[in-house]
Amino acid sequence: MTWLAETAMLSHGWRRFLLLVVAGAVAGLSIPPLFIVPALFVTFPFWVWCLDGAEKARGLRRILGPAFTIGFAFGWGYFTVAFHWLGAAFFVDGGIMIALMPFAILALAAMIAFFWGVASALAHVFWSHGPWRIVTLATFLTIAEWARGHVLTGFPFDLLGYALTPTDEMMQITSVIGIYGLTLVAALLAMTPALIWPADGRGLSRRLLPFFIVILVLSAQLGYGYNRLTGTKSTERQDVSMRLVQPLVYDHADWGNANPVALIDRLLMLSDMRMDPTDQGLADITHLVWPESSLPFFLSTYPDSLARIARLLPEGTTLLAGAPRQQYEPGDTTSSGPPYNSMLAIDSNGEVIASYDKSHLVPFGEFLPFGPFFAQFGIKQFVPGAEGWAHGDARRRLMSLPNTPAFLALICYEILFSGDLGDTAGAQFILNITNDAWFDGSIGPAQHAHHARVRAVEEGMSLIRAANSGLTFATDPLGRITGQIPPMEMSVLDVRPHERLASTVFSQVRYWPLLVALVAGLLISLVAARGGRRRIA
Repeated sequence: MTWLAETAMLSHGWRRFLLLVVAGAVAGLSIPPLFIVPALFVTFPFWVWCLDGAEKARGLRRILGPAFTIGFAFGWGYFTVAFHWLGAAFFVDGGIMIALMPFAILALAAMIAFFWGVASALAHVFWSHGPWRIVTLATFLTIAEWARGHVLTGFPFDLLGYALTPTDEMMQITSVIGIYGLTLVAALLAMTPALIWPADGRGLSRRLLPFFIVILVLSAQLGYGYNRLTGTKSTERQDVSMRLVQPLVYDHADWGNANPVALIDRLLMLSDMRMDPTDQGLADITHLVWPESSLPFFLSTYPDSLARIARLLPEGTTLLAGAPRQQYEPGDTTSSGPPYNSMLAIDSNGEVIASYDKSHLVPFGEFLPFGPFFAQFGIKQFVPGAEGWAHGDARRRLMSLPNTPAFLALICYEILFSGDLGDTAGAQFILNITNDAWFDGSIGPAQHAHHARVRAVEEGMSLIRAANSGLTFATDPLGRITGQIPPMEMSVLDVRPHERLASTVFSQVRYWPLLVALVAGLLISLVAARGGRRRIA
């Protein structure tokens, strides 16, 4: 290990770049649902060692020089592995899109790796050669992870902290510090082997101290999680009974070929199916849930759809369905502007009584940034809709329907934004409808589902998730799955949300403790760097 550390320190040029790309790719194996957690501890020390040996630079090269390249290379490897599953969407259209897929994945990984490159460069400005240097790098890396989750609408998939949530027990710490707080912890722990090697003449007991600290922290995380799971009572609500439909609708990829009559036939058949002799169908169901894109057409194009839905629903039952919604100006009978990707609430009279419009759209997926420019090259968003999709109002995520406790409505990847879900104070549970069929056959749907479960733990609310092709499931407020449908199975699932927990530490204080920790990390870095310069002088 001492030889590896010294080799990393002395490496430079393309050899160092290649070394870090490979190390980052191996680190990417720690993402959900792979969870090869030891990969973090094997690879992150190389980032530290390479910064130990990085050349000093002046002016702009101090920011975009060798230290930037070190972080960028590591991040490029990491995000290429972490986001490789996005390539599955290119197979939907086929043709030239398949040929473009590798370049698109590498380009996306490079864009996200830019954040890690900047973190590495800034860390090197405050670099010291003592144990505090891992605090410096972990602090700037956490800031970079926060930035990529928020800048330009944000893309918070596979934040580093998710690597430390492979079990129900290990998830529970996010109820205190959130996923960004756990990202800081994961970065610090992953870098500790850089404090053990190279030996530098230090005694074995002194060098192994960081190893025992890692064991202590992980044990404490497991112990807290075990105590929370065994000591927290979770009770099902008796006023809400939900039927989740997993319909395997693939017409979302091409609206022009969608057959409204056939789709409604399938959805109605599934919705009222009997799973066993005691199953009463919709007779004892208060809410029927159809996932995102289950109706890939405007209801106005098939006027009988609402009438057929009304005949299906018993009195007092409400349908919550993923469907596009057109914009109308007051007093206007024709639509104006791009449509919304919405969740529609339809009562037993066949009337749309409420709706939520997705506010956090996927760049290039549901809207095209700088659309006129990219249109010149024939580039369009993946999800059909000639004009793109309109952004809804994020303040309207809380839905209050007749005879229904208020709940938080989230569509697709809106569930990823930790601490930014909307008016969580008034919500009793989370309803997340999604369509991950674009990524069938990859790890994407399982990864998305895991991220959603962590939101339930953070907020202390039950999660109800209806997915087009999987994973459809329900959790209690501790993130434990209480019922699910296997992926790629056309079926239904009857569930009840659980009572919301009184509160979690995270739901009360959000990321203020993390902000204090990051400020402390910056101060420690400044003091350590100044102390190192004085010793050299």
